[in-house]
Amino acid sequence: MHVLIINGSPRVKQYSNTDKILEKFTEGLCENNTTYEQYEISDKNQWEDIRKAYYSNSNILIALPLYVECIPGLLMEFLETLSPKNDGTKIAYILQSGFAEGIQLRCGEAYLEKLTGFLGCEYAGTLVKGDNFSIRFFEGDMRDRVTGPYTEMGREYAANGGFNTDKCRAFTGYEILPAHMRLALGILQRTLARTMFARIARSWGCTKPLDYRPYQ
Repeated sequence: MHVLIINGSPRVKQYSNTDKILEKFTEGLCENNTTYEQYEISDKNQWEDIRKAYYSNSNILIALPLYVECIPGLLMEFLETLSPKNDGTKIAYILQSGFAEGIQLRCGEAYLEKLTGFLGCEYAGTLVKGDNFSIRFFEGDMRDRVTGPYTEMGREYAANGGFNTDKCRAFTGYEILPAHMRLALGILQRTLARTMFARIARSWGCTKPLDYRPYQ
């Protein structure tokens, strides 16, 4: 099987969490002699090549981040340049987000299923996973702990041609976090996470506190 992979993140590869997820996913994908070609929506110079690959491939995987219930505008802009295929092409999706709960991504998942129909293709499922916000801030083993499980999902996709399996559905994790975890995360957000975000802001040249409200 040969797969066209489209990284639908608007961020360039260096800063794309989606790209780092795909690095691990494709490791598992290729273990079963599956081949792939990958393109980046963030590079508009690639758009013509992506269109050609889209029309010539029958197995397509689009990986994308969810931004507050919406798929990235740059990806939508590209998809609007395509015509329906109606030739049995299958499209699957990797939908990732910083939101920790699976329920936060279900609206986006439902839209992607409808989108597949608009493109005249068959829906091969969506791999849904949240809690990925910090990937690009980690290195080495810390990053691998977050992205490593996607290697197994690459094997699963290669074996089944999509994500419509119990293993893929279980990969999402908690649909809604238990009350004690929500409480712990709230405390963490107000303490350690706030300190980390402030440190990142300073490294980007920010001189005002995170709660600065100049127009209040």
